[in-house]
Amino acid sequence: MIPLSDDNPVRTVPFVTMSLIGLCILAYLWELSLDSKSELALTLLGLTPDSLVRSAIVPGLGLPAWTTLLTSMFLHASILHIFGNMLYLGIFGNNIEDAMGHGKFVLFYLACGIAAGMTMVLMDPMSRTPIVGASGAISGVLGSYMLLYPRSRVHVIVPLIVIFYPFWVRAVWVIGVWFALQLATAALTPPTEPGVAWWAHVGGFAAGLLLTPLLKARDVPYFGPRNPRGPWS
Repeated sequence: MIPLSDDNPVRTVPFVTMSLIGLCILAYLWELSLDSKSELALTLLGLTPDSLVRSAIVPGLGLPAWTTLLTSMFLHASILHIFGNMLYLGIFGNNIEDAMGHGKFVLFYLACGIAAGMTMVLMDPMSRTPIVGASGAISGVLGSYMLLYPRSRVHVIVPLIVIFYPFWVRAVWVIGVWFALQLATAALTPPTEPGVAWWAHVGGFAAGLLLTPLLKARDVPYFGPRNPRGPWS
């Protein structure tokens, strides 16, 4: 299922969510401008577990190694990589920002991204493969959405060969199926195998679940308002 939108309105302008999307896009455009040096930029600014564990600074840059936990969250490896991440952030991030407030949402987003990165470090501390992407932080957003708005409807499409079938489904199913796939794939994929950082998604999601009760506004209930239109009523 590919989400397109939700039916969950916000009370405030989500300028933090929009700014995060803008920063990721600007960072990707910067990567493209580097041409053949873009891979080196991803290596230096991406999160490399071995470097974080063994080095105090980023080789060649002189930055503290821990800063790559932050810089890696704004870099992406391909157009599909950034498009998918920004699609999810745009659909679900505005509601979590609305539920927490702008300042707390910044802290939440960065904390989830750091938790996701540290999960990968714990799973494979000797890895020399750089990790980039906002998906760990966005996984935290999805975890928070699962707690606060599982009854919201999400407009999704399901690719069936060359036909894209659109329909509405509750967020609990969209996010639940997504997380089940992440967890199953993480469990079946050796952490040393290069590719998608599955455990980062799991760690970010767990951080989102744990941090939401601490950061959400008091007037925002868990599990969203009851809606008589669907099976949650």
